[in-house]
Amino acid sequence: MRRNIYFAVVFAVCGFAVMTFLRAKDKAVDPAREAGHSEAMMPAAAQETVTGKVAETMDSGGYTYIRLAQGTESVWVATAQRKVKVGEEVYFAGGIVMNDFRSKTLNRTFKKIIFSDGSAQGGHMAQAAQIAASHGKVSGQLSVRISKAEGKDGYTVAEIFSKRKELDGKTVSVRGKVVKVSTEIMDRNWVHIQDGSGDAKAATHDLLATTSEVVKVGETVIARGTVAKDKDFGSGYSYAVILGKTAFKR
Repeated sequence: MRRNIYFAVVFAVCGFAVMTFLRAKDKAVDPAREAGHSEAMMPAAAQETVTGKVAETMDSGGYTYIRLAQGTESVWVATAQRKVKVGEEVYFAGGIVMNDFRSKTLNRTFKKIIFSDGSAQGGHMAQAAQIAASHGKVSGQLSVRISKAEGKDGYTVAEIFSKRKELDGKTVSVRGKVVKVSTEIMDRNWVHIQDGSGDAKAATHDLLATTSEVVKVGETVIARGTVAKDKDFGSGYSYAVILGKTAFKR
């Protein structure tokens, strides 16, 4: 009798464990589905790390949706619910890119959104340190003056520094000599340009430009990119002005 009771208890416990496992498995759905999103969307290729300034944010279904301003453009990122502030510079790990993504909980469609695994701040601080170290090793000011780029958007390096507030977010062109290149830091190449203008003591003689293109030290180029003032990469590494998404002409 006791033996029968023992086996009955064992079977009951095992049955309960199996049911609990099945229920947990059933709940372990895709994060987008868990948040109440459309199941019809197919993910695109995985996105690399994402950075930008918080322009808009909202919480829904256990997720925080963040529109990151990146110069004149912006991108939406969704991640596990967290606190962010408008104007804050943030760094996110890469994730799955969803195109024409319909959120049921927000009742809106995102043309493109990245489902991030979370903050990537720690990794980017090390990379920011590399950028700062590279910037500090730039040689002295170029002794020869290089003529300014033609056109209404043409500026000298010194002018970009002095007019950075009014030029913020605008596209400019600058002709100069490439004095240093640091490659593949934060998914881009970092190019230092000088044209002989500016003041080395005030650090207004060397313009930092980010690009996906490959340029060589010693080349004279026309760099065309978007101005960003007071760019802060965290951990104390900030720049009065840089050019982003820069294209080069020889």
